Amino acid sequence: ICEVDNSRDSESEESEEENPADMNMICIFSRRFQLSVPKLASRRRVVQELLHELLQVSHSLFSESFFPVLEPVIGVGSACEGWSPHKEEDVVYCVFVPLKPPRGYAFHLEPDTLWEMPRTSMRIRVGLECTCAGEQPEKKMLCFLHSSEEELKRNRVISLLHTLCTGPYLDGEKIALWFQTFVISAWSVVPQSRHYSMKVIPSSRSCKMQLRKASGRSLFVEMVFSVQQGDSDIFLSSQPTEAQLPPSTTWLESYAVAEAKFFRHVSMQAPPHSCHLKCLRLCARLLEGSGLSIYALKTTVMHLLTLIPLSEWQHKYLLMRVDDILHYLRCCLEEKCLKHFFFGNEDMPEEICLPPAFQRAQPLNLFQHLAQDPTAQTEALQKFDKL
Repeated sequence: ICEVDNSRDSESEESEEENPADMNMICIFSRRFQLSVPKLASRRRVVQELLHELLQVSHSLFSESFFPVLEPVIGVGSACEGWSPHKEEDVVYCVFVPLKPPRGYAFHLEPDTLWEMPRTSMRIRVGLECTCAGEQPEKKMLCFLHSSEEELKRNRVISLLHTLCTGPYLDGEKIALWFQTFVISAWSVVPQSRHYSMKVIPSSRSCKMQLRKASGRSLFVEMVFSVQQGDSDIFLSSQPTEAQLPPSTTWLESYAVAEAKFFRHVSMQAPPHSCHLKCLRLCARLLEGSGLSIYALKTTVMHLLTLIPLSEWQHKYLLMRVDDILHYLRCCLEEKCLKHFFFGNEDMPEEICLPPAFQRAQPLNLFQHLAQDPTAQTEALQKFDKL
């Protein structure tokens, strides 16, 4: 078994110091839970190249329009971090598409006090800016702030406020529909269309695509629209969580870009063949049916990656680190407290750029629901121990 697994996974290389019994167990785990996902990186490159070409087409079409400016995509989520818990055929490659205001507009972020989660949700008010000054005559654009309605109508100029907004606020559902329509119409001119057929999967606030090769193998991509908070790694996301469906003008605070950046930082600092991504994949498979979210598991591993020296995440320590992860999770269940990684964390790497308020904030408790419901905590502990 070990020989077969090592031939498939270069990270399974042994050293003279490794315990044969532990290595045999690691090989069994690798085979049983398919820990090696060697095609993630190559498929990520395919997705990045495809989306780069798609956005190039959008820039040529919308450069003189009043639609939002689409910035280069940012890979987020487990597949882009290199450890997806899913089987290869079920992996979804998720990317953020940052939106910038077009010329003559500005985005103003406002706390969404109308919804039930004001701390982690905002609305994006679209404001007008003067474009009269500094124009070259041949490139002069109509100014929405100072041009008359008659002049705008005569030139058939449509405002962003009248297309992708509800009232003065950017609307995630309208943006998703606009972009899905663009993808369908533009696909034939994208070079990858020669190798893949494309189907847009219905989605109210993102653009989901299924790409299929002639061989029948599929690749799933999800493009989520986002707006950056200042110069930080925190973004507002158009995509709601499974448990929350806010109004279409409510954008939820997302830490996905900061998480992806954290895992890149760890990969650069960790020793060769670090086992932290395998630990994530293995624990995700072990905890199926426990009721614990993948996000709780990932938060636990991020905390431990800052608490345990990276030199202790070599491949030979995989079983020890898995034990640490499960022990940490159980302690959090007992204490009904799992601190959010990006709030009030003194161990945050300097490479992660957070808004100043995050460092001063009290950590959010991801297990707050357990603190409020003793019965739920008891059931969570029983499921965890049974697994």
